Amino acid sequence: MSTGNITGVGAEQLLDWYEQMALIRATEQAAYDLFMTGQVKGTTHLAAGHEAIAVGANAALRPDDYVFATYRGHHHAMVRGASPQECLAELMSKDTGVCRGKGGSMHLTKASGGMLGSYAIVGAHLPMACGAAWSARLRGTNQVAVAFFGDGATNIGAFHEALNLAAVWSLPVLFICENNLYMEYTPIAAVTSMPNPAADRAAGHGIPAEVIDGNDVVVVRDAVERAAARARAGEGPTVLEARTYRHFGHSRTDPARYRPEGELEEWLTRDPLGLARDRLLALGAPEADVDGVAERAKREVAEAIVRAQEGPDADPAQALTDVWADGGAVWRT
Repeated sequence: MSTGNITGVGAEQLLDWYEQMALIRATEQAAYDLFMTGQVKGTTHLAAGHEAIAVGANAALRPDDYVFATYRGHHHAMVRGASPQECLAELMSKDTGVCRGKGGSMHLTKASGGMLGSYAIVGAHLPMACGAAWSARLRGTNQVAVAFFGDGATNIGAFHEALNLAAVWSLPVLFICENNLYMEYTPIAAVTSMPNPAADRAAGHGIPAEVIDGNDVVVVRDAVERAAARARAGEGPTVLEARTYRHFGHSRTDPARYRPEGELEEWLTRDPLGLARDRLLALGAPEADVDGVAERAKREVAEAIVRAQEGPDADPAQALTDVWADGGAVWRT
C-alpha cells in the first residue's frame, strides 16, 4: 500500500486541505445532530473518516473535470463547491438546498463544479463516468472523469462492465474505490475472494491499479495526480483503492454493532484530520493556527445550520421542474 511523506507539500497548502476536511467533518456532525432531532428528512450516509479521499483527489483535479459519487457523497459535493448551508438545507428539504430540496442526502449534485451527482443505486454511476470521459474525448477537452465508489460496488456487474469499456476504449476515467471494509453491514472480506476487491480485479481488465492510504490526504493527492496525468496523456483508465474507515454506521439507522471490539478505536488513531494535524505540526505550523482552523470550521457550520433552518421549505409546485434539460417534465420523443 502506498504511503506518503511530507516532501513537496508546504504547511500553507496542507493547512488549506486540513480546513476543507475540518469543514466537511463539522458539516457531517451537523447532519447527524439534525437527523437525531428530526430535522433531516430521509436517511443519511455519513462520510466521516473519508474526508482525505475527497480533498486529496480534488486537489489533483481541474475545476472542469467530472466527479461522480455514491449516496455517501457529502464530502465530494463540498470539495466541488457545495457550501455547508446548501448541503444542510438540502437534507432538510429546503428550497435553498443544493438541489432545491428534491434530492436529499443521497443525491447531492453540484453541476457547476463538475460534481454530476450522488447515486443511490450501487455501481450505477460507473458506466456514467465512462460516458462523461467519452464525451471529453470526443470534444477534445482533455478532461477526466472520476467515479468514487464503495468496496461493495466491486461485486456489482456495472463495475466490471465499466472497467471493461474504459479499457477497450482507453477512456480518460479514474475509478477510485473508498474501501471502508464493509458493504453495508457485511465485511467485504467475507464475500470477496480478493484481498483488495477493486485493485486486484483491475488486472483482469488490463488496467493499472494501486492500493493507497485513503486517510492520508497527501498520498491521495499524489496518486490521483499520477492517474489523472496518465488519463490526460491518452494512456487510459486507472483503478485506485483507497483504504479508509467510516466512523459511523452504514446509515443513520445502523448502530454498527457488527464491528469487532476495538476496530473503530484502532482506526481513529489514523483519523484523516489527526494525521494532517500531526503533519502540520511537524512542518512547523503554529498549533494555534491549526486549532484555529478547526474552530473556524465549527463556527461556519453553526452559522450554516441557522441559515438553512430559516430557509423556505421546498415548493411542491416545483417538484417536476429541473427534471429534464429544458427544465420541464414532458418527455420528448
